[in-house]
Amino acid sequence: MIESLITSKTRVKLLLKFFLNTSTKSYLRGLESEFGESTNGIRLELNRFEQAGLLISHNESNRKVFSANTSHPLFPEIQNLLLKHTGIDQLTEQVIGKLGDVEKVYLTGAYARGQESQAIEILLVGGNVDIAYLESLIAKAIQLIKKQILYRRMTAGQFDLHQASVGQENLLLLWEQSN
Repeated sequence: MIESLITSKTRVKLLLKFFLNTSTKSYLRGLESEFGESTNGIRLELNRFEQAGLLISHNESNRKVFSANTSHPLFPEIQNLLLKHTGIDQLTEQVIGKLGDVEKVYLTGAYARGQESQAIEILLVGGNVDIAYLESLIAKAIQLIKKQILYRRMTAGQFDLHQASVGQENLLLLWEQSN
């Protein structure tokens, strides 16, 4: 879908990288190895995004590190467009509300790192979750978005232990139960 609007594959990769997970930070050489593309093409796109105010940068050691400018007026719209492109918006709308005792839902894996993937990986944190219902909804969502959906479930206690051992990296909060 988005590739018909934005014909530069590098530009699409950069949008996914920085706008899906706003805590993502990266530098030119790291993007070169991740994308498998030349630094010239990536540098041009980074400069365009920075000049437009969509990305901000700062120096760390001898590296120019980029991140999304979350205060840009178009940031929410771009992020919503990318969530629709990946199918994550439909997954959260159609699945979470009716599952039972779900406290939080995180995006993990490649998409949480801002990389394109054929699989959407989610982590459900909560108590009693209707697994049969979850799997039936996931099957429907797979048909809609044409991507594999993988899930893990943890109790709040298991999640806290998991966080203590691996940290918050590669987790993107998609949904949180309002109190």
